[in-house]
Amino acid sequence: MTARVYVTRPIFDQGVERLKREVHVEVNSDERVLSKSELISHLREADGALTLLTDIINREVLDACPRLKVVANFAVGFNNVDIEAATERGVIVTNTPGVLTETTADFAWTLLMAAARRVVEADRFARAGKFKMWGPKMFLGHDVYGKTLGLIGLGRIGQAVARRASGFNMKVIFHDAEPIPEQVLQDLGVTPAPLEELLRISDFISVHVPLLAETKHLLSDRTFAMMKPTCVVVNTSRGPVVDEKALVRALKNGKIAAAALDVFEREPEIEPELFDIDNVVIAPHIASASHETRLKMCMMAAENLLASLKGNRPPNLVNPEVWGKRRS
Repeated sequence: MTARVYVTRPIFDQGVERLKREVHVEVNSDERVLSKSELISHLREADGALTLLTDIINREVLDACPRLKVVANFAVGFNNVDIEAATERGVIVTNTPGVLTETTADFAWTLLMAAARRVVEADRFARAGKFKMWGPKMFLGHDVYGKTLGLIGLGRIGQAVARRASGFNMKVIFHDAEPIPEQVLQDLGVTPAPLEELLRISDFISVHVPLLAETKHLLSDRTFAMMKPTCVVVNTSRGPVVDEKALVRALKNGKIAAAALDVFEREPEIEPELFDIDNVVIAPHIASASHETRLKMCMMAAENLLASLKGNRPPNLVNPEVWGKRRS
């Protein structure tokens, strides 16, 4: 029998056509997040699912869909899937790592520069017809060249951000819970630092850590209080790493100079008070949103899914311990 696959949101036509060559495909044509009951309804008869971060695949969903063999996430992250429950049930989980590294690093720098030089504020000012004359104190921001950049996390994306910093002659320090090979540190010209020291001396802080129990609210009232009042904070990792209410307090009370966010604590909900603060740049989770990168992610998710359904080990297996325990 031909395997059945459900795609939870509209994706690139190339990805759908790739799947259709080998499996029966059904796609949610609505640009919206399906409810739990809708997900279960569509996945109950599916052998595979191509999902997004917004699709919550928990124990209840997995129990209701015993035919499901693989969940192919169209994302690097996979905190939307209960990995333990999937593994217990022999369900393969895959993701799309690597392909969005450079694009996300580009966007982290986009946010950093926009926040440092108050680009969004100035754009609104100009569009509102308020630009009547040049002034020496108008929209003063902060220089980037020659400053200290602190990277919280030095994985693929953190390293890509560090490489770009060399063009700005920045001193780059980092904190990472995992050991980084000495050769990587030498090639990048970066220096490890305790988190408290990084927070204290950095002019710019860019966050690149996964969402784990120990990283939730890593940036909080306590850590914001350690930063320079001229510090600019950028988050392109996961929303809950930053306590948004604490960020509001830090921005309003001058604990930091500015912030730029691409991800949010209760996404897609955004802390309402952030909308009333000028010195924060807000983007709707678009760090990987280039034509080239999103298409690569789509095709990678499709190939992961097809490999799994053929009985082959998928290239990007999140839960390798499930291998050999697949459902018949």
